[in-house]
Amino acid sequence: MRITELKNYVQNGELDTKLEELYGSEQTAAQKERYLSILNKAEKLYGDREASLFSAPGRTEVGGNHTDHQLGKVLAASLNLDVLAVVIATEDNVIRYASKGFEVAPVDITDLSIHNDEANTTEALIRGTAAGFAAAGYKTGGFCAYAESDVLPGSGMSSSAAFEVLLGTILNHLYNDGAVSPEFVAKNGQYAENVYFMKPCGLLDQMACSVGSFAAMDFADPANPVVEKVDFDPADYGFDLILTDCKASHAELSHEYAAIPLEMKQVARLLGQEVLGRCTMEQLVANAAVIRKDCGDRAFLRAYHFLNETVRAEKEAKVLQERNIDAFLELIKESGRSSWMYLQNVNVNGDDKNQSLGVGLALSEEVIGNSGAWRVHGGGFAGTIQAFVRHEDKERYIAVMNSVFGSDSCYVLKIRNCGGIRIA
Repeated sequence: MRITELKNYVQNGELDTKLEELYGSEQTAAQKERYLSILNKAEKLYGDREASLFSAPGRTEVGGNHTDHQLGKVLAASLNLDVLAVVIATEDNVIRYASKGFEVAPVDITDLSIHNDEANTTEALIRGTAAGFAAAGYKTGGFCAYAESDVLPGSGMSSSAAFEVLLGTILNHLYNDGAVSPEFVAKNGQYAENVYFMKPCGLLDQMACSVGSFAAMDFADPANPVVEKVDFDPADYGFDLILTDCKASHAELSHEYAAIPLEMKQVARLLGQEVLGRCTMEQLVANAAVIRKDCGDRAFLRAYHFLNETVRAEKEAKVLQERNIDAFLELIKESGRSSWMYLQNVNVNGDDKNQSLGVGLALSEEVIGNSGAWRVHGGGFAGTIQAFVRHEDKERYIAVMNSVFGSDSCYVLKIRNCGGIRIA
């Protein structure tokens, strides 16, 4: 369809069922306005041409805090916040990507070599995504895209992974008839980020964004992670999933994030392995004294967190499959306590004046009490906390959090049952 036809398609309600599925019935009207706005901007930028609509979601980590980079287990889900793009196929092997708020140079994908000067840029992710497809024998080609995202950067919802999944989904449907698996799209996104963007990362973010729904993931074999969907929607049990942005800055925290996998791997190497996913609690305890001496106490505690947390993530998936919501909530709180006590990614060491995540967790405990659950979300130190809040407590919880962190701090989220998709 041409862009004008897509606009009519949205306006006439022919997309309403899909919008309700992706975002929830209460968001349908607002999403129609969003879609029309993005289509109008794409038409102004590229003209009224044959186009498609693509979407890739953000994600939330529910269990397995800092376990994926040690080849552990994770429970994660895709969300109803997404990056949405209007895409036009072209024949010139150039990918042009425009987005609200930033400019991206055109990327000629006849050149798929690594460009060191593109490190940490959007252009690197585009080139790397195309390079991964080509190396695997899949087809690539050019396109023009205009996109906007409501996946919050720095929130633990993985805006970069959503972008990588979007790119892979576009190439999949424009040039490969949808034959590329979501798992490959995820692994290819990780490849683009590791090799072209030049940032080390695990596979959790991309896999959660690409596969969709609630999913239990086991990264023991990093080349072939095991992904099993879990039938769970918090709303079915009377809960809302709420993320609160505690408004702490990620600036100057790169060393804090990097120290976690670094220290975990130091312990693993002392135990004769590369990652903690190959180690056991018995080994850790038996070597506690030498680990403390050679790696430090924090490294020992972080390894202790991992070995419990990876088991806990597996238990969370199991109790959800058994529909035991009370056991699930207790495990969520256990995870949060372990992250704070042992992983130590809630407050920045030495910064006694700024402990916003800790304040958010304390307030959550006070408001929610024994009726729900709360934990640090994602990387930690800054960004968001996660809470499962009963419907009847939602308004009070949001009021308290907004009064402390600002009127736009809380995000009531829904689980999205699909990953990256071509919508129309």
